[in-house]
Amino acid sequence: MHMLRPLAVGIAVAAAAPAFAQAPQFGQPIAPADIAPWDISIGPDGVGLPPGSGTATQGEAIYAAKCQACHGEKGSGKPNDPLVGGMGTLAPDKMPTKTVGSFWPYATTLFDYVRRAMPFQESQSLTSDELYAVSAYILHLNGIVGATDVLDAQSLPKVRMPNRDGFIPFPRNPK
Repeated sequence: MHMLRPLAVGIAVAAAAPAFAQAPQFGQPIAPADIAPWDISIGPDGVGLPPGSGTATQGEAIYAAKCQACHGEKGSGKPNDPLVGGMGTLAPDKMPTKTVGSFWPYATTLFDYVRRAMPFQESQSLTSDELYAVSAYILHLNGIVGATDVLDAQSLPKVRMPNRDGFIPFPRNPK
């Protein structure tokens, strides 16, 4: 009796194999034109940054109109995460406050994230000039750039973030 059980399991698995070999038939192929609006990644080096420019002075009004309701006056937080503060809290003996100024390693990451995901209910709605200006404003609130410093595709990648050296590169073995 016990010898038949493994044989029955083997037959069941063999019979099911053709059903597993077929790929699922979900959705439909996506066209490159459908991907293009979301193919907007900006890396640390700034490759892919769009034309445009802005200053913190210009960004203050944009922030007040489009960001403040979620991130608080001058990036203080409430109801969502704070964008400002936390300097010096990444030490082992402290509770870290991870903000744009204290934690993020690259200014281009701020631009990329805001461009892709903010404002929350209207992602990808800001113009390039608005993105540079809001990025400048948030960086200015963190004491990283001046109020009239112009951010653009050339200057943004050169902004030195306080925690730039706080990340350890993870070596990958591409195959």
